[in-house]
Amino acid sequence: MSVSTAEISRVLAGVPKGLLINGKQIQTDSTVKVEDPSTGETLAEVADASPEQGIEALDAAVAAQDSWAATDPRERGEILRRAFELLISRGEDIALLMTLEMGKPLAEARAELAYGAEFLRWFSEEAVRISGRYSVAPSGGSRLLTMKQPVGPVYAITPWNFPLAMGTRKIGPALAAGCTVVIKPAALTPLTTLALADILAEAGLPDGVVNVITTASSSKVSSPIIADPRLRKLTFTGSTSVGQTLIRQSANRVLKISMELGGNAPFLVFGDADLDAAVDGAMLAKMRNIGEACTAANRFIVHESVAEEFSSRFAAKMGSLTVGRGTEDGVKVGPLIDQAAIDKVTQLVADAVDHGAELLTGGEVVDRPGYFYTPTVLGDVSTESRILHEEIFGPVAPITKFTEDDEALAMANDTEFGLVAYAFTQNLSRAIWAAEGLETGMVAINQGIVSNPAAPFGGVKASGLGREGGVEGIEEYLETKYVGIKI
Repeated sequence: MSVSTAEISRVLAGVPKGLLINGKQIQTDSTVKVEDPSTGETLAEVADASPEQGIEALDAAVAAQDSWAATDPRERGEILRRAFELLISRGEDIALLMTLEMGKPLAEARAELAYGAEFLRWFSEEAVRISGRYSVAPSGGSRLLTMKQPVGPVYAITPWNFPLAMGTRKIGPALAAGCTVVIKPAALTPLTTLALADILAEAGLPDGVVNVITTASSSKVSSPIIADPRLRKLTFTGSTSVGQTLIRQSANRVLKISMELGGNAPFLVFGDADLDAAVDGAMLAKMRNIGEACTAANRFIVHESVAEEFSSRFAAKMGSLTVGRGTEDGVKVGPLIDQAAIDKVTQLVADAVDHGAELLTGGEVVDRPGYFYTPTVLGDVSTESRILHEEIFGPVAPITKFTEDDEALAMANDTEFGLVAYAFTQNLSRAIWAAEGLETGMVAINQGIVSNPAAPFGGVKASGLGREGGVEGIEEYLETKYVGIKI
């Protein structure tokens, strides 16, 4: 059953629209329009922060830092646990909100809700497990004590494609570690973050511990915050080019940073792969979030002995997907985020075809309001095509062939990026060989989804620095202090 207009209005009306600074809603003279990518129409308008208001948010985080760091770990964990429970209880509203502002179908939004909420639960449990160590110095005469302490106020910049999960993945470990936060969501999808902050406040989070600034001028607002000597940590998820700029800015203060940047994920199908599992895995790896994910399979590298059958079956499944507004019944593929995304995908497909690729399905902009593109599969894609070297961020799957295993590995690693890789084979030795040889921070063997709150998420090379999730995730928000004690 499609969602009614009344239900949409109710959910939108329940979201705060102002800046959240020290527990107070702050309205601004100018606003940022939030567009529904399914229609091109304005959903809501939120406050547009000035650089001065960005510093006010940092002021609030700094003022709250000492008391929050001194809060018992158990209490920090309990607040996160209550926020997890509130988020789950309001799951349908939050899922609808994500569908409205980002475009993903409701089923996918519900999946993100479950995934994103889990970071709050996971880090509620990690809050009480922060520990150091004690040892005798090898030369005797003194004792070595190490302790973990919160790094301090955090500035978190999140992207538009996973508006809930990218917030909880940063806020969860920061709060568990004892850090206060200023978070700036993407201007395209700020509503979910504002709703999340409201839930955190209801869960008992003290004023000033999490502050939210929404703005249309990201660089103008962010630069003074990053330059402020009171800021101790910067965490960013987004494009590699923006990440490189932020790294340069943070270098001036030797700021502690974590960066989750772009991807160009290879999807390897070896000759012995279970093709049923490989095709199902390809659908998950490619079409999660309409292909607008840094973990999305970007290059399908398939052994020549199974390439024709894999391509045919994959194209049939891709071509059968229903495209439409995410709130409509039966829709599997929502819109891309904006016109720029449509333009990029269109250009990449045209370039691949010009270089000799075979269009197996799709390849068209859908003639309706909004930013819709048909799920697309390209066969025999030339290595000269742009699509094999750029992050697609859309529902397009380019397929190339390989003959020898070493060739496949070389093709997979032939990129500046190194976030995630997928490999399908029924040979255990080959699976381990591939996992060890792939130059990525994550590898999925015989599965199309790799993200898990209990596992460390992150990449190598131009895909970033640091890890989010797992027992490793909280370390990004802690400093290690060594104390030598003479006996």
